[in-house]
Amino acid sequence: MNNNSTKILLLMTLMSGVLISISANSWLGAWIGLEINMLSFIPLMATNKNIYTTEASMKYFIVQTLASSTLLFLIISKSIIEELYMIFNNHLSSMIVCTPLLLKSGAAPFHWWFPSIMEGLSWINCFILMTIQKMAPLMLISYSLNMNLFMWIVILMSVTIGSIGGMNQISIRKILTYSSINHMGWMLAAMSIGENMWFIYFFIYSILNLTIIMIVLSQQISFINQTFMMGNEITTMKFLMFTTLLSMGGLPPFLGFLPKWIIIQHMIINDMNFIISLMVIMSLMTLYYYLRICYASFIITNMGPSWIIQFHKSKITLLSMVLSSISMFGLILFTLMINIF
Repeated sequence: MNNNSTKILLLMTLMSGVLISISANSWLGAWIGLEINMLSFIPLMATNKNIYTTEASMKYFIVQTLASSTLLFLIISKSIIEELYMIFNNHLSSMIVCTPLLLKSGAAPFHWWFPSIMEGLSWINCFILMTIQKMAPLMLISYSLNMNLFMWIVILMSVTIGSIGGMNQISIRKILTYSSINHMGWMLAAMSIGENMWFIYFFIYSILNLTIIMIVLSQQISFINQTFMMGNEITTMKFLMFTTLLSMGGLPPFLGFLPKWIIIQHMIINDMNFIISLMVIMSLMTLYYYLRICYASFIITNMGPSWIIQFHKSKITLLSMVLSSISMFGLILFTLMINIF
């Protein structure tokens, strides 16, 4: 798709679908918003530069249609059986309605479609799939959430599969995919604190995700071994990627630790010590494959062979610099603001 006006139109309808779902006062309106969002994203996935986009768009269409039709069927059947305002008064109803929404958002154990689709997308579409496409399902889950045994199993499976699944991956897209599954578990756990806490986590995760994608997009890299030849003449780019990946892993000096800190504190107060210990251990395991990507950042003085032809010059965009600075100094600024005000 080369027509920029078409892309702008589809992006507008994609965002309008998210807003319709979030602001709908009935489940039918929320379902319509989800359908508008899905049908706007599928044409954006198609491109002539990548042969895998057709397969990825077909897989995405089938999975999302399955989730949407299941959601519509469950809503209609429950509203027939019970009164509409009694839908979420018990844990079973919440579990039934949350299941297709978890499938849409790619949480484990409903994540089976996520890695293969991500591998066939461009970097911009990867960012949309990991962030914007999860906003409406997560918001609808937060409306109808009951923190029962089913949700804690989903949270623990998301955190575990997201950390273990990225261990043997060499594709940066799949590593970011399993990282997204891991963060989904933390976002669902954040919903137990309040309706706004998961949104803070999601906002910080989106900033970190955008920073990494801007860096790999400017360098045109897709695999770990390509990071060793990434901008040898510009060490700043490596440093930015290094710090952003550590921030996404939740290392304390960086902004990515802030929402995890709040979740850890809240769950310890509520005597959920075993669950939060397992989540922290699995989150530390994700640092392993983050460090594999930024290994070249440690070896800043590495040399490149003279026969490698540089087809493009490395560029550091202003947006990457600003977002990386927010990632590095955000936690310090937030703590200063809290202590001062």
